Amino acid sequence: MNEVNSLSKAQAGLKLSALSLFKKRFNLGERAIAVLLASCAMLSIATTAGIVFLLGSEALQFFRMVSVFDFLFGTRWEPLLEPQSFGVLPLLCGTFLIVFGAAIIALPLGLLTAVYLSEYASFKARSLFKPLLEILAGIPTVVYGYFALSFVTPILQKIFPQTEVFNAASGAIVVGIMIMPIISSLCDDAFQSIPVSLREAGYAMGATSSEVVLQIVLRAASPRVLAAVVLALSRAIGETMAVTLAAGATPKLTLNPLESIQTVTAFIVQVSLGDTPAGGVEYLTCFGVGALLFVITLVLNQIAQHFLFRAPYRGSL
Repeated sequence: MNEVNSLSKAQAGLKLSALSLFKKRFNLGERAIAVLLASCAMLSIATTAGIVFLLGSEALQFFRMVSVFDFLFGTRWEPLLEPQSFGVLPLLCGTFLIVFGAAIIALPLGLLTAVYLSEYASFKARSLFKPLLEILAGIPTVVYGYFALSFVTPILQKIFPQTEVFNAASGAIVVGIMIMPIISSLCDDAFQSIPVSLREAGYAMGATSSEVVLQIVLRAASPRVLAAVVLALSRAIGETMAVTLAAGATPKLTLNPLESIQTVTAFIVQVSLGDTPAGGVEYLTCFGVGALLFVITLVLNQIAQHFLFRAPYRGSL
């Protein structure tokens, strides 16, 4: 009997030692994962800080040569020609002309698509249409640029003969197609985060499907919908290759979408081609407009975060 008790005690001791060894290894693994994740987070922060430092230092050199007032409120942008002029308003006008046109196309289409996927589509239709829609977001932007030149612009020239080869309208159309999947996907996630009980309460009160969507679902998800729209518009502001190929490189203070314009990102591409000598004021202009673009997108992201924090049902955005 004593031998049996001693054997059982020995087995229990072995199990305890094995369990403690497993816990130690588990704790070491957890610590290693925590260190790895913290390193990744620190690397992201360091990368962002490096970008901000480089952009800020080079932009500061530019603004030592060019007045901030002349840069922000000047109406003529010709830094590569004589006499030089550094008024950024033509670039901002072209950029927001593209963004406004893209918003006209992407907002209704993206929002209606999200409503269909969330409220009306069957599971089979949703599993088919949503991946196909998100493929649009994965197409390279240079493909959109050539699509605008070879397909969209000829159609516009048939409808409006005064349309130039490079024009803001074709750039706005392809950018609107590009950001539509962002709006539809994020708005669909926002609608999915609304509790089913709210919909059921609406139907119990005798509301129709459209009334439930418009007065309950859309209203409850409106902060997240606004956040999705702002994020999509900030994506449109930073678009480069599509507008460079489609809209042209003519900085012009105009509201006519059929004319050639130049956006902030298109000018950065123009300076970065290698024809501009490094170190001069012409080269530093890309850092000046880049800093302005950084501030604009930062403000838009903060606005999106403001709308997101107001959302009663946040979920994942």
